[in-house]
Amino acid sequence: MHPLVPVAAEDFAVDLCLSYATADNFTGRPVYGPDAGCFLHAEAAAALTRAVELARPLGLRFKIFDAFRPAEAQWILWNHTPDPEFLADPRQGSAHSFGVAVDLTLTEAESGRELDMGTAFDAFTPRSHHGRLDIPPEAQRNRALLLGVMVAAGWEYNPHEWWHYQLPEARSRYVLLSDAVLGERGMLPPLSGRERGTI
Repeated sequence: MHPLVPVAAEDFAVDLCLSYATADNFTGRPVYGPDAGCFLHAEAAAALTRAVELARPLGLRFKIFDAFRPAEAQWILWNHTPDPEFLADPRQGSAHSFGVAVDLTLTEAESGRELDMGTAFDAFTPRSHHGRLDIPPEAQRNRALLLGVMVAAGWEYNPHEWWHYQLPEARSRYVLLSDAVLGERGMLPPLSGRERGTI
């Protein structure tokens, strides 16, 4: 039995916008299949629930761009853009591929409007780093708000990506997972091994 649980929008009170299931990502094409679901390790799912509970009284809601990312998908991203500042080398494993990382932003619960974070998701630029002074003050406040809620809920942040949070000690506490663990609910479309890369 694999440790992943589905993160359904209605069950977790979040919005799902899986960027890698569309062409609206830095590769310019879908990486996941069109019916890809959102999954997290059970411990990460519990931490997400805690974050949702902390954000709700503030009138805020989460929009999730990515969660579990099969190891094969990490190879696809790395083969397209092997940038260690923003992508984990798949030979070491991404926290996403352990099922304990989530890429997300905050929205206004009532209107659904995304809070300004200064850059778009997956903007591979130094302006995506935490602690930047060259973004508007409102975006600085919004990043600090996201950071505070997520850290208070038990997540740790990535200094290079305002959108990325993961559980502590990911590589030592969890197991690297491939798409095969999901069986028929797998996230990747049928691809050759050469297209996927090598785990």
